[in-house]
Amino acid sequence: MQFDPKPPPYSTADPTSFAYPTARERWPIIITQAIDDAYRTVAACDDAEKQEEGKKIVAELVQLKYEVQHDRALTPLRDDGYPDVAGYNKELEQLGSITWLKAPWLFTECYLFRRMSTSFTLSTHWKSYDVFARQKIKTFRSSRPAVLELAARYKDLISQVRSSTNAPDPEADRLLFTEMCEVCLWGNATDLSLLTSLTYEDIQRLQGSEARRKAENNILVNDLPQVYAHLLAAKNDPAKGGKERRVDIVLDNAGFELYVDLILAGYLLSAGLATTVVLHPKSIPWFVSDVLPADFAALLNALANPRGFYEQATEEDVLQGRTPEKLSDKEVAELGFLFQEWSRFHAEGQLVLRPNRVWTGPGSYWRLPAEAKDVVEDLKTGELVVFKGDLNYRKLVGDVTWDPTTPFTEAIGPLGPGSGLNVLALRTCKADVVVGLKPGEDERLRQTEGGGDDSGARKWAWSGKWAVVSFSKGS
Repeated sequence: MQFDPKPPPYSTADPTSFAYPTARERWPIIITQAIDDAYRTVAACDDAEKQEEGKKIVAELVQLKYEVQHDRALTPLRDDGYPDVAGYNKELEQLGSITWLKAPWLFTECYLFRRMSTSFTLSTHWKSYDVFARQKIKTFRSSRPAVLELAARYKDLISQVRSSTNAPDPEADRLLFTEMCEVCLWGNATDLSLLTSLTYEDIQRLQGSEARRKAENNILVNDLPQVYAHLLAAKNDPAKGGKERRVDIVLDNAGFELYVDLILAGYLLSAGLATTVVLHPKSIPWFVSDVLPADFAALLNALANPRGFYEQATEEDVLQGRTPEKLSDKEVAELGFLFQEWSRFHAEGQLVLRPNRVWTGPGSYWRLPAEAKDVVEDLKTGELVVFKGDLNYRKLVGDVTWDPTTPFTEAIGPLGPGSGLNVLALRTCKADVVVGLKPGEDERLRQTEGGGDDSGARKWAWSGKWAVVSFSKGS
């Protein structure tokens, strides 16, 4: 807390903040979905001891939901053997007797998912169970049209990058980089923790090239030209010839968003804008849809056997009398190309997974230089650190009530200029905090339909319709 920015944090007690409906409506839905998933798995379990332990976990989740809905006080986390428990409990003690509906939003939401995790990690038979895995894979299956479109586009582009004998076209290269980053940016539109009632059709509308073209004007801050210039300069720097040029991606959601993250990673490696890409997933189930190492394996398995994944009827398909459409041979080949590419990069050490519990801590990334110095020093050795999604953005800027015209370089504090870290935030806005806007922009957006008007709420920033692409050079 001593390293956090000075403006007050967003609070679950503030009716003008998205924290307010999040605590009262979204959190109970999320816990209910977790209860349903765990109950379903426990009911199908044929091991009596494991089933009994599973019932106890379900009861603990039910108790947690009760505490949230009845605004009970947050209680210290039980010690499950991981060192982050001490940090959570120390901060909880410093915050005093906070209750679920009258508490700092960022800390309380992180505490929620860390508390859910303890019910599983303290067990014998359920330690590695991901209560959100079903939802994640279901959403990726629902993303089929956009997955197929991007697979075809990616195969064509990468083949052109490698086979081109023409003179370099700097403008074409720049535009390709921009498109790949924007694909990666808007992949965040399917955040399961926010869109708790998405239909199959809703997901399809959120994805695909037509949706991305319409959304280009909704990028309020776009520092991609500076980012491209930075990576290109490193690529062309004779002093770095033969040396590793690393890009780190601090991941957000699994499923379709991880898929587009891998598209960006594969493009950076194929285009020579990076020699290594390090992906940073979470270590525990987190904010419903965040990437775990197992989600990476699940995605590759789906690409390795796309007919088995996409053509096999799910329980929902059977209930609705729906038969999944067959994939064409061309579609199977294009998905197979992705599998071969990404598997090869992974096998050769150019695509690396590096989970760390620092990403599931209770507070802002302003604390990293003091509390995770080794992580920061490691990140400094790379050319760029990409922070994906809304939560990573909230943690970068502290999730406090900044004036929206505050420069991004100021709002990320000790990770800003002079830190040695080159930081890129790719974020579709799904929470109140936003920085780097032009004067008058926030006021204009509040007057748009559903933007908040004179309510005092920055509702335009809640839906994922608007985005910011913010860059801070560390030198």
